[in-house]
Amino acid sequence: MRHFLGLPLTTWCCLIVAGCSIITTPYRVTKKAVQGTVYVVEGAYNFTAGTTNLLYKVGKFTFKVVKAPLDWPLVNHDIETIDGVSPKEAIREGRVKTAPYTVKGKTYHPMSVKEAQTYDETGVASWYGYETVRRNHGAMTANGEAFDPNGLTAAHKYLPLPTHVKVTNLENNRWVILRVNDRGPFPSDYNPKSGERIIDVSAGAAKKLGFYGKGTARVRVESIQLQEG
Repeated sequence: MRHFLGLPLTTWCCLIVAGCSIITTPYRVTKKAVQGTVYVVEGAYNFTAGTTNLLYKVGKFTFKVVKAPLDWPLVNHDIETIDGVSPKEAIREGRVKTAPYTVKGKTYHPMSVKEAQTYDETGVASWYGYETVRRNHGAMTANGEAFDPNGLTAAHKYLPLPTHVKVTNLENNRWVILRVNDRGPFPSDYNPKSGERIIDVSAGAAKKLGFYGKGTARVRVESIQLQEG
């Protein structure tokens, strides 16, 4: 069995980011005592020192993750602080996973890693991000990843970053696995009720879920169990 920092790799998924910070994903990778469906992780899902990309699969879904340059703007530019400091400073120091953050004067408190393991919620989803990327020729998520409108990612107000979730469109029963790597959705100035939506997915995810043209859909969002393949 391979080990990392004295711990078996089959115990925790770890993402190593710039500055030698370590971000552990909010779910145990285990072969024992798992309830419900287990999704197999295959590929290089760990950042190593000096790398900027990773590629891995969860079941049939492929994830490509790229570190964004720190001078790129945030997709959700209304985020004012993370963990009491500027968003870029928090990202540089790896202080974003469950840290409180402020948007337009309101502070949000993400759930703990333990709470996230049993997360299951039904509500309205929307999709986001194309305009920010087009306008700035690149944008970063709230945990410092390059935002890909065509990728399988999502924004959530309270889940730890990153988290993987299963999102099911309850209107057509289509489902996908998504990597939650950003914050949102938040109330917009022209539509305050948009903040009541439970998740923002990428355009690519909305197309797979079948609501890209409609804009919103009623969905179920569940955290998932991962097992190393």
